Amino acid sequence: MSKMNLPNRLTIFRMIMIVPFVVLLLGGNAGWFGENVLLPNIAALIIFIIASLTDLIDGKIARKYNLVTNFGKFMDPLADKLLVCSALIALVEMERIPSWVVIIIISREFIISGFRLVASDNGVVIAASYWGKFKTTFQMVMVCLMLINVPGWIGWLDVLTNIVMWIALILTVVSLIDYLVKNKGVMKTD
Repeated sequence: MSKMNLPNRLTIFRMIMIVPFVVLLLGGNAGWFGENVLLPNIAALIIFIIASLTDLIDGKIARKYNLVTNFGKFMDPLADKLLVCSALIALVEMERIPSWVVIIIISREFIISGFRLVASDNGVVIAASYWGKFKTTFQMVMVCLMLINVPGWIGWLDVLTNIVMWIALILTVVSLIDYLVKNKGVMKTD
């Protein structure tokens, strides 16, 4: 068995970080760590930022040093989806994001994943688009804002968080349409 390269280790690290992130976030909200909700939120935020940064770093390293692997092509986007979806589901539980927003975001991920599987079966590789990258960036920023935006804490942060949430939601839909339109030939039946 070959040795796992650094980008793939970072991807696995990102997936492992989901567990302490969710435990801190939901445990803090449930009072597992005492009365102070802010400290577990800040710890969860730090973990989320570190995990999100590994997404940026592993891709750059893989491309720069020609370390792109099939494992990385499959696991890297999966790790991103697991991280963001875990955060969004936890934030629904904490009543910081409407469930319908999360349903739209997760539905988009399922649709694109299925679309990529069909394309792969037809020998077509669908690369990430700029819309998809913007979507991911805004979703991660949205999650960070929601983690530090303890309800009633800072008023203007509510407004900023809502603006970023709407931008992330719009980019989610636009990136879905972009993928489907650009790759409509993949779904043709003979």
